Amino acid sequence: MLTLEQIEATILQLASEEFYKLREWFYEVDEQRWDQQLEKDIAEGKLEALAQEAIADFFKR
Repeated sequence: MLTLEQIEATILQLASEEFYKLREWFYEVDEQRWDQQLEKDIAEGKLEALAQEAIADFFKR
C-alpha cells in the first residue's frame, strides 16, 4: 500500500483534467461516507437528544 506522502506526490503530478476528476470523485466518496455515518448515528440514537431539542425549540416559538 502507498503511504500518504506517496499519494500526495502522485496527486501533485496529475494533469489538471485528471486532478479535477480526482477531486470530483473524492467529493462524492466523502459525501457517501458522511451519509453513511449520519445514518449510523441516527440508527444508534446518537442524534435523538438534538432532535428533541430542535423540536422543543420549534414549538416554543
